[in-house]
Amino acid sequence: MTEVRELTGPPATVPMMVRAALPAVPLVGSLPGIRRSGDSLPDVKLVRHDVALERDHVEAYSEVCGFRLRDELPLTYPHMLAFGLHMALMTDPAFPYPAIGTVHLENSITQHRPITADERLQVSVHAEGLRPHPKGRLFDILTEVHSGGELVWEETTTLLRRGKGQEDAAASPLADLEVVPGSGTTWHLPGDLGRRYAGVSGDHNPIHLYPLTAKAFGFPRQIAHGMWTKARSVAALEGRLPDAVRVDVAFKKPVVLPATVAFGSRPVDPDADGQKDYEFALTKPRSGAPHLVGRTTALS
Repeated sequence: MTEVRELTGPPATVPMMVRAALPAVPLVGSLPGIRRSGDSLPDVKLVRHDVALERDHVEAYSEVCGFRLRDELPLTYPHMLAFGLHMALMTDPAFPYPAIGTVHLENSITQHRPITADERLQVSVHAEGLRPHPKGRLFDILTEVHSGGELVWEETTTLLRRGKGQEDAAASPLADLEVVPGSGTTWHLPGDLGRRYAGVSGDHNPIHLYPLTAKAFGFPRQIAHGMWTKARSVAALEGRLPDAVRVDVAFKKPVVLPATVAFGSRPVDPDADGQKDYEFALTKPRSGAPHLVGRTTALS
């Protein structure tokens, strides 16, 4: 039976980041109480009720990610309300894998209707779907956002824990997403982008902050957050997406900061009502190698 834990406020993400990093530290990570073990996900759901939205924070997020200021939330914004719960779940002693070093591989967001800034929300998260992958094990963190009992937004965050894999593991449904060539739109991303996004998201993972902290985890310099690349891509499509829509992305090569990236999108055949879906990608301008590939699907 699923254990439901209610949180009365937003979890403090910086202390959780410290706890998340400890299992990755040589010697420290093998100490009792820090070492992660096991091969099953805890049957736990974390819930926050009556979550109020802060307009100043929504505006700061919109500015960092390129959204226009509106009364309705940016499509990707509810992830901000869930991230602390994600970290609380993954730093729980019962969780089998350390958060730092786990790779965000794919992300799917379904917006059933726009959310306005004056709504009060219920946010819940739980993990499920542990399964084999050629490079280790996959699992999902599922997020649901309700308003007045109505499901208005949901997200599937697919994570990879590297390790012994299974070569014949089933491919992800997003594995066939095509790379859309850049269409002349380029974005110049500064070296402090990770710190700016961390300031609004609470995601202070050291791989995103400074060259020194990123090198400690095997990167040449700090890298952009995957959810920033998704948000910025969705912002580029703002005004063209319907109110009810699903946006799927697969994260490919990391964006090493500072960087210049190319954005491309193209419409898919419209449906009977003339509604268009889109394929899009964020790529390296010269080689065309993908950082992110995605698609949107209008919901009836």
